[in-house]
Amino acid sequence: MRAPRFLRLLSLSIPLLLVLAPAARAELVLRLGSVQAAPGATVELEGLLVNDSGNPLSSPMPRELNGRWTDAQGRTTPVHFQLRTSSDAADLPANTFTRMAWTGTVPAQAHGLLTLTVQGADDTLLALRVGDAPQLAQAGGPAASPAQATLSDSATPIPPASSQTATAPAALSPFETFRNALSPYEPIYFAAGRTGGANARFQLSFKYRPFSPADPAHPGFMDNWYFGYTQTSLWDLHSDSIPFVDTTYNPSLFWARESLLETADKRWTFGLNTGVEHKSNGKDGDDSRSLNDVYLQPEFSYRFDGGSQLSFQPRVKAYLATDRDMGYQDYLGYVDWKLRWAQDNGLGLSGLYRQGSQGYATQIEATWPLQRTFLHMNGYLYAQYFRGYGETLLGYNQKSDPQVRIGIALVP
Repeated sequence: MRAPRFLRLLSLSIPLLLVLAPAARAELVLRLGSVQAAPGATVELEGLLVNDSGNPLSSPMPRELNGRWTDAQGRTTPVHFQLRTSSDAADLPANTFTRMAWTGTVPAQAHGLLTLTVQGADDTLLALRVGDAPQLAQAGGPAASPAQATLSDSATPIPPASSQTATAPAALSPFETFRNALSPYEPIYFAAGRTGGANARFQLSFKYRPFSPADPAHPGFMDNWYFGYTQTSLWDLHSDSIPFVDTTYNPSLFWARESLLETADKRWTFGLNTGVEHKSNGKDGDDSRSLNDVYLQPEFSYRFDGGSQLSFQPRVKAYLATDRDMGYQDYLGYVDWKLRWAQDNGLGLSGLYRQGSQGYATQIEATWPLQRTFLHMNGYLYAQYFRGYGETLLGYNQKSDPQVRIGIALVP
């Protein structure tokens, strides 16, 4: 099938993707990672997100769980557990489960038996022995079934009830350690359009954390360093040989933390991303394009009551070891103005604007979870609008006509 016909079929099918399907739900099962701890120690609250609905589904990961410790005398102490694993939504195929973990602190003056009640999970009652007393078997309602299975970070088939046995969490394998350090960075998508002939644009992006924090609730300075890699390609689908127009390779080294400061009610959050990056199209001769920059990106976020978040992330850049004759900054400037609003497991909208002395670029993106359509697919319906300069490094000084592309995003 030729590309234009494919795009016509795609454009006819897009309205169908907006039909909402009944929302499937997953069960979150909790247990403490240890049955005994010292006063003031950090403990881990493990969770199994179980999808036994028979259909695939997507569920957001709560970044914080609130609860209370209760001692033998009935005295209570509030506790906040912070998510230490990925904060992205979990995409679960049918009849699978996935693991996540939060970290919290034992009261400094605690001794003896404590019980933990987690807000929003009233049927869950977990027990912890504080001090040097003999270990106590952990008690808890829902934590007694799927949570007794050996845990895995990835979606794992639910074993039959007869095969579920109580086991302690195993140490992570080298592959699991690598996978836990690898996470998405910029959006990952594939989208196609027709302006100027059938074409497609796609992007891959990941970051790697070289240092794992000993205490995930209180990461040190070195624990927030990352290696990043983003690759963006523009693909000509209407020419006979279907060639790639240009590809931008973008490795980076940066320091990032989502929350450096936050208000008491956690509505306002201030984070930071700063580092150095290289961009190249990997070609030589007259088609070679290459630049380097160091950047500072403050990140301001506000959380709304309705379950959505607004983020403003201006990236200020200074160019290093870049050919002055190239004049890239004249077309795309020194600041990337980025704004994003997203609902929890719902609509996401992003905007990017760049302005130089001789040009500009505007990019707008919209996403909608495919789990909330009749398709029950992983990923997101994705739409992109682009206009201006710099869609590719090769043509950074050439203005692109307004382009609308539709496709699928794995990471919005």
